[in-house]
Parts: sequence; structure tokens; C-alpha cells
Amino acid sequence: MYWVYILKSLKDNGYYTGSTGKLDDIIKRHMQGRSKATKSRRPLRLIFKKSFVIKNEALKLKQKIKQHKSKNISKR
Repeated sequence: MYWVYILKSLKDNGYYTGSTGKLDDIIKRHMQGRSKATKSRRPLRLIFKKSFVIKNEALKLKQKIKQHKSKNISKR
């Protein structure tokens, strides 16, 4: 099983989008500050998760979310 997830930073209201094969493990790492990408943005809240059987499908959704987010940021 593969997962796409979105974390929201309660510190700066920003978002982090990731994908993994071990959702519980990676979320735990983020929450404990053991992930370089989100360490300084804690506390975090898991606001979205979706499972996939095929890894490539999870990666496609992750990329789509990141592209959409970038378009919204550039419009500001």
C-alpha cells in the first residue's frame, strides 16, 4: 500500500505534501521533528491521506497536488 499525505503546519499555516509506503512511520517521524523538511514547522496536523495499490498512481497524485499548490502561490 502506498500513501499520499498532506501535513499542515500550525506554526506558519504552510503545507507539506509527501508520499510513502509506511504512513504511520513517516507521520511519526514528522511529528517528532525527525524529518528535515518539516522539523522547523512543527506542530503539524495530518489533514489528508489517500491510499493506492500502485506506487506510480500515488506519485502522480503527489505531483498533481504540488503543481496545483505552486500555481496558487505564483498567483499571489
